[in-house]
Amino acid sequence: MATLILVRHGRSTANTAGLLAGWTPGVALDEHGAGQAAALPGRLDGIPLAAAVSSPLQRCQETLAPLLAARPGLPLHTDERIGECHYGDWSGRKLSELVDEPLMKIVQQHPSAAAFPGGESMRAMQARAVDAVREWNTRIEEEHGVGAVFLMCSHGDIIKSLVADALGMHLDLFQRIHVDPCSVTAIRYTATRPFLLRLGDTGDLAALVPQPAASDGSDAEGGADAVVGGGAGAA
Repeated sequence: MATLILVRHGRSTANTAGLLAGWTPGVALDEHGAGQAAALPGRLDGIPLAAAVSSPLQRCQETLAPLLAARPGLPLHTDERIGECHYGDWSGRKLSELVDEPLMKIVQQHPSAAAFPGGESMRAMQARAVDAVREWNTRIEEEHGVGAVFLMCSHGDIIKSLVADALGMHLDLFQRIHVDPCSVTAIRYTATRPFLLRLGDTGDLAALVPQPAASDGSDAEGGADAVVGGGAGAA
Protein backbone atom coordinates (compact mmCIF):
# COMPACT_ATOMS: atom_id res chain seq x y z
CA MET A 1 0.00 0.00 0.00
CA ALA A 2 2.10 2.89 -1.25
CA THR A 3 1.40 6.36 0.11
CA LEU A 4 1.43 9.37 -2.18
CA ILE A 5 2.29 12.80 -0.78
CA LEU A 6 1.00 15.53 -3.08
CA VAL A 7 2.60 18.95 -2.63
CA ARG A 8 1.14 21.96 -4.34
CA HIS A 9 3.89 24.35 -5.44
CA GLY A 10 4.60 27.34 -3.22
CA ARG A 11 2.99 30.71 -3.82
CA SER A 12 4.00 32.03 -7.23
CA THR A 13 4.26 35.41 -8.91
CA ALA A 14 1.14 34.50 -10.89
CA ASN A 15 -0.77 33.74 -7.68
CA THR A 16 -0.01 37.17 -6.26
CA ALA A 17 -0.76 38.89 -9.58
CA GLY A 18 -4.11 37.12 -9.94
CA LEU A 19 -3.11 35.46 -13.21
CA LEU A 20 -4.16 32.10 -14.58
CA ALA A 21 -0.62 30.87 -15.24
CA GLY A 22 -1.17 27.51 -16.88
CA TRP A 23 1.96 26.57 -18.83
CA THR A 24 3.15 30.17 -19.23
CA PRO A 25 6.96 30.06 -18.97
CA GLY A 26 8.90 32.02 -16.37
CA VAL A 27 6.35 31.79 -13.54
CA ALA A 28 8.53 31.52 -10.42
CA LEU A 29 7.92 31.40 -6.68
CA ASP A 30 7.54 34.77 -5.03
CA GLU A 31 9.39 35.58 -1.81
CA HIS A 32 6.71 34.02 0.38
CA GLY A 33 6.59 30.94 -1.83
CA ALA A 34 10.36 30.55 -1.58
CA GLY A 35 9.99 30.64 2.21
CA GLN A 36 7.30 27.96 2.03
CA ALA A 37 9.61 25.79 -0.07
CA ALA A 38 12.48 26.32 2.38
CA ALA A 39 10.26 25.04 5.21
CA LEU A 40 9.18 21.91 3.34
CA PRO A 41 12.23 19.72 4.24
CA GLY A 42 11.57 20.30 7.94
CA ARG A 43 7.89 19.50 7.59
CA LEU A 44 8.71 16.23 5.82
CA ASP A 45 11.55 15.33 8.20
CA GLY A 46 11.36 11.69 9.25
CA ILE A 47 9.14 10.64 6.35
CA PRO A 48 11.14 8.19 4.19
CA LEU A 49 10.62 9.17 0.57
CA ALA A 50 11.40 6.61 -2.11
CA ALA A 51 11.22 9.14 -4.94
CA ALA A 52 10.01 12.59 -5.93
CA VAL A 53 8.07 13.28 -9.12
CA SER A 54 7.56 16.83 -10.33
CA SER A 55 5.59 18.79 -12.84
CA PRO A 56 8.04 20.23 -15.38
CA LEU A 57 6.94 23.79 -14.61
CA GLN A 58 9.39 26.14 -12.92
CA ARG A 59 7.32 26.85 -9.82
CA CYS A 60 7.19 23.14 -8.96
CA GLN A 61 10.89 22.60 -9.63
CA GLU A 62 11.70 25.55 -7.35
CA THR A 63 9.42 24.21 -4.63
CA LEU A 64 11.31 20.92 -4.53
CA ALA A 65 14.81 22.43 -4.73
CA PRO A 66 15.31 22.81 -0.93
CA LEU A 67 14.01 19.28 -0.31
CA LEU A 68 16.38 17.82 -2.89
CA ALA A 69 19.28 19.78 -1.39
CA ALA A 70 18.43 18.38 2.04
CA ARG A 71 18.11 14.85 0.66
CA PRO A 72 20.84 14.51 -1.99
CA GLY A 73 20.07 10.83 -2.56
CA LEU A 74 16.39 11.39 -3.34
CA PRO A 75 15.66 10.52 -6.99
CA LEU A 76 13.79 13.20 -8.93
CA HIS A 77 11.63 12.39 -11.93
CA THR A 78 9.68 14.79 -14.14
CA ASP A 79 6.28 13.85 -15.54
CA GLU A 80 4.35 16.17 -17.85
CA ARG A 81 1.11 14.37 -16.96
CA ILE A 82 1.04 16.10 -13.57
CA GLY A 83 1.74 19.48 -15.14
CA GLU A 84 -0.87 22.22 -14.88
CA CYS A 85 -4.04 22.13 -16.92
CA HIS A 86 -3.54 23.42 -20.45
CA TYR A 87 -5.74 26.51 -20.27
CA GLY A 88 -5.01 27.44 -23.87
CA ASP A 89 -6.13 30.96 -24.79
CA TRP A 90 -6.90 31.67 -21.14
CA SER A 91 -3.27 31.20 -20.08
CA GLY A 92 -1.66 34.32 -18.66
CA ARG A 93 -4.95 36.23 -18.39
CA LYS A 94 -6.15 37.92 -15.22
CA LEU A 95 -8.72 35.90 -13.30
CA SER A 96 -10.72 39.09 -12.76
CA GLU A 97 -11.11 39.36 -16.54
CA LEU A 98 -12.23 35.76 -16.89
CA VAL A 99 -15.06 35.96 -14.37
CA ASP A 100 -17.51 37.25 -16.98
CA GLU A 101 -16.58 34.64 -19.60
CA PRO A 102 -19.55 32.26 -20.17
CA LEU A 103 -17.16 29.31 -19.89
CA MET A 104 -16.21 30.27 -16.33
CA LYS A 105 -19.67 29.32 -15.09
CA ILE A 106 -19.19 25.88 -16.67
CA VAL A 107 -15.72 25.56 -15.12
CA GLN A 108 -17.17 26.28 -11.68
CA GLN A 109 -20.46 24.39 -11.86
CA HIS A 110 -20.04 21.66 -14.50
CA PRO A 111 -16.27 21.18 -14.98
CA SER A 112 -16.66 17.78 -16.65
CA ALA A 113 -18.14 19.69 -19.60
CA ALA A 114 -15.48 22.41 -19.66
CA ALA A 115 -12.86 22.56 -22.42
CA PHE A 116 -10.55 25.56 -22.67
CA PRO A 117 -10.25 27.27 -26.06
CA GLY A 118 -6.96 26.24 -27.60
CA GLY A 119 -6.30 24.01 -24.56
CA GLU A 120 -7.64 20.81 -23.04
CA SER A 121 -10.78 19.66 -21.27
CA MET A 122 -10.86 19.25 -17.51
CA ARG A 123 -11.82 15.61 -18.03
CA ALA A 124 -8.61 15.08 -20.03
CA MET A 125 -6.61 16.86 -17.31
CA GLN A 126 -7.93 14.54 -14.63
CA ALA A 127 -7.50 11.42 -16.75
CA ARG A 128 -3.83 12.04 -17.47
CA ALA A 129 -3.08 12.88 -13.84
CA VAL A 130 -4.86 9.77 -12.54
CA ASP A 131 -3.02 7.62 -15.10
CA ALA A 132 0.29 9.08 -13.95
CA VAL A 133 -0.43 8.44 -10.28
CA ARG A 134 -1.57 4.88 -10.87
CA GLU A 135 1.50 4.08 -12.96
CA TRP A 136 3.90 5.65 -10.47
CA ASN A 137 2.13 3.91 -7.60
CA THR A 138 2.71 0.52 -9.26
CA ARG A 139 6.33 1.37 -10.07
CA ILE A 140 7.12 2.58 -6.55
CA GLU A 141 5.56 -0.52 -4.97
CA GLU A 142 7.47 -2.83 -7.31
CA GLU A 143 10.79 -1.09 -6.63
CA HIS A 144 10.44 -0.16 -2.96
CA GLY A 145 7.70 -2.34 -1.44
CA VAL A 146 4.08 -1.84 -0.53
CA GLY A 147 4.84 0.43 2.44
CA ALA A 148 6.78 2.95 0.36
CA VAL A 149 6.07 6.67 0.40
CA PHE A 150 6.64 8.90 -2.62
CA LEU A 151 6.03 12.55 -3.38
CA MET A 152 4.59 14.47 -6.31
CA CYS A 153 4.80 18.25 -6.68
CA SER A 154 1.97 19.55 -8.83
CA HIS A 155 -0.74 22.19 -9.16
CA GLY A 156 -4.04 23.08 -7.53
CA ASP A 157 -6.46 21.79 -10.15
CA ILE A 158 -4.42 18.62 -10.67
CA ILE A 159 -4.34 17.84 -6.95
CA LYS A 160 -8.05 18.60 -6.53
CA SER A 161 -8.90 16.28 -9.41
CA LEU A 162 -6.77 13.50 -7.90
CA VAL A 163 -8.51 13.91 -4.55
CA ALA A 164 -11.89 13.71 -6.26
CA ASP A 165 -10.82 10.48 -7.95
CA ALA A 166 -9.56 9.03 -4.66
CA LEU A 167 -12.84 9.86 -2.93
CA GLY A 168 -14.97 8.49 -5.75
CA MET A 169 -16.36 11.97 -6.38
CA HIS A 170 -17.56 13.09 -9.79
CA LEU A 171 -15.33 15.72 -11.35
CA ASP A 172 -18.28 18.12 -11.20
CA LEU A 173 -17.78 18.25 -7.42
CA PHE A 174 -14.04 18.86 -7.41
CA GLN A 175 -14.40 22.65 -7.06
CA ARG A 176 -15.56 21.99 -3.50
CA ILE A 177 -11.99 20.93 -2.67
CA HIS A 178 -9.34 23.50 -1.71
CA VAL A 179 -5.56 23.14 -1.43
CA ASP A 180 -3.31 26.04 -0.43
CA PRO A 181 0.12 26.74 -1.94
CA CYS A 182 2.77 24.39 -0.52
CA SER A 183 0.12 22.37 1.29
CA VAL A 184 0.39 18.60 1.61
CA THR A 185 -2.31 16.16 0.58
CA ALA A 186 -1.66 12.47 1.26
CA ILE A 187 -3.40 9.46 -0.27
CA ARG A 188 -2.71 5.82 0.53
CA TYR A 189 -3.60 3.50 -2.33
CA THR A 190 -4.63 -0.08 -1.63
CA ALA A 191 -5.84 -2.97 -3.79
CA THR A 192 -9.46 -2.15 -2.99
CA ARG A 193 -9.65 1.62 -2.47
CA PRO A 194 -7.62 4.76 -1.80
CA PHE A 195 -7.64 6.44 1.61
CA LEU A 196 -7.34 10.23 1.94
CA LEU A 197 -4.98 10.81 4.88
CA ARG A 198 -4.42 14.58 4.61
CA LEU A 199 -6.04 17.34 2.59
CA GLY A 200 -4.36 20.71 2.10
CA ASP A 201 -2.30 20.32 5.29
CA THR A 202 0.05 23.22 6.05
CA GLY A 203 1.12 22.06 9.52
CA ASP A 204 2.88 19.15 11.21
CA LEU A 205 3.16 15.94 9.18
CA ALA A 206 4.74 13.59 11.72
CA ALA A 207 1.72 11.29 11.67
CA LEU A 208 2.54 10.36 8.06
CA VAL A 209 5.73 8.53 9.11
CA PRO A 210 5.03 4.84 8.31
CA GLN A 211 4.29 2.76 11.40
CA PRO A 212 5.41 -0.85 11.96
CA ALA A 213 2.87 -3.60 11.43
CA ALA A 214 0.84 -4.69 14.45
CA SER A 215 1.84 -7.86 16.29
CA ASP A 216 -0.87 -9.84 14.49
CA GLY A 217 0.66 -8.88 11.15
CA SER A 218 -2.04 -6.43 10.15
CA ASP A 219 -1.47 -2.82 9.21
CA ALA A 220 -1.30 -0.71 12.36
CA GLU A 221 -3.63 1.83 10.76
CA GLY A 222 -6.37 -0.53 9.71
CA GLY A 223 -5.04 -2.28 6.59
CA ALA A 224 -7.14 -2.12 3.47
CA ASP A 225 -10.41 -1.61 5.36
CA ALA A 226 -11.76 1.47 7.10
CA VAL A 227 -12.14 1.21 10.86
CA VAL A 228 -15.76 1.19 12.03
CA GLY A 229 -16.44 4.13 14.33
CA GLY A 230 -13.55 6.21 13.02
CA GLY A 231 -10.65 4.37 14.68
CA ALA A 232 -8.56 5.31 17.68
CA GLY A 233 -8.60 9.00 16.82
CA ALA A 234 -12.38 9.28 17.16
CA ALA A 235 -13.80 11.06 20.21
